[in-house]
Amino acid sequence: MSIKEFSFELITQDDKARLGKISTPRGIIDTPVFMPVGTQGTVKGIYTDDILKTNTQIILGNTYHLLLRPGIEILTEFNGLHNFMNWKKPILTDSGGYQIMSLSKFNKIEKKVGAIFSSHLDGKKIILSPEKSIQVQKAINSDIIMVLDECPKLTSDKKILSKAIDVSTSWAKRSKTEFGNDKSKALFGIAQGGLYKDLRIESIEKLIEIDFNGYAMGGLAVGEKQSDMFKILNETTDYFPKSKPRYLMGVGTPSDILGAVKEGIDMFDCVMPTRSGRTGLAFTWEGKVNLKNSKYQKDRSPIDENCNMRDLNKYSKGYLNHLIKSNEMMASMLISLHNIYFYQQFMREIRKNIHNGTFQSFYKKYINLYD
Repeated sequence: MSIKEFSFELITQDDKARLGKISTPRGIIDTPVFMPVGTQGTVKGIYTDDILKTNTQIILGNTYHLLLRPGIEILTEFNGLHNFMNWKKPILTDSGGYQIMSLSKFNKIEKKVGAIFSSHLDGKKIILSPEKSIQVQKAINSDIIMVLDECPKLTSDKKILSKAIDVSTSWAKRSKTEFGNDKSKALFGIAQGGLYKDLRIESIEKLIEIDFNGYAMGGLAVGEKQSDMFKILNETTDYFPKSKPRYLMGVGTPSDILGAVKEGIDMFDCVMPTRSGRTGLAFTWEGKVNLKNSKYQKDRSPIDENCNMRDLNKYSKGYLNHLIKSNEMMASMLISLHNIYFYQQFMREIRKNIHNGTFQSFYKKYINLYD
């Protein structure tokens, strides 16, 4: 029987850690889930078929960058990003809110309009309104669509954070109106409020009043200490509806994910696996491995002897060290693929331990391994 509507089922909990299942017309997503980032329609350096073989169930695309290239016209011609990049499973798209922060020197915010960008590519004026963001995400044919929000830089200034909540709430309402009533897709609201419990709760309650299919924590992993991020999650995640998925945007390292799962988060995305792969850093069950280090020059062992994808278990650390030092692109490709594979294995073990009621011991074993 085919799935026609988006839904979420909370299966069980181990303390606050949650095991769940998201159902979409394009497939099932087991949570907690990690979404590799395919900002411009590609998870950098990795074949689409190989992403599938890592047991990845959903990837992330970026509204702002896909609006610039290839643009709505081409995405519409291909009937969305799935066909364009040959990815048949679900896609979540960021709304462009993060670029309001990361490309702040190229834009200004007007509450009644949206974000007004000067393209970082050619200087062309682009108005990204809440309505435009939803329209672009529909052209991408996203399965999970995010509202446009204002994501402020790390600050302790409550006035700045309160203003961001006011703007984001207004844009969230407009986003929902533009989204309409397509039950095959989901629309997520995004909470702001920095590291202040009262502001976070205020933002969450305003979003719940609007009513979304899921809820995200925005404005974290923007430079604050990991302990501060965990603290604010501990204080506020219980204010989200229990029956809907919770998404921590732009996170992170394996220990970031582990700590956030402990506080009740279900969904994650980050460029970390592939960005680290391009710098020679591998994530393993023994911790991080910097393959640029000369101590690996004569090391005959693979990163993971159990991973036979692309024959990764046949490449020695010594060979990868050579590729890195020779500036060969294959080093980035192999290590990035390994890292995505590891992240998905890590998430599978998290889910298994929540199911078995052993998550707390799993957490204690691995939480300090990736600092």
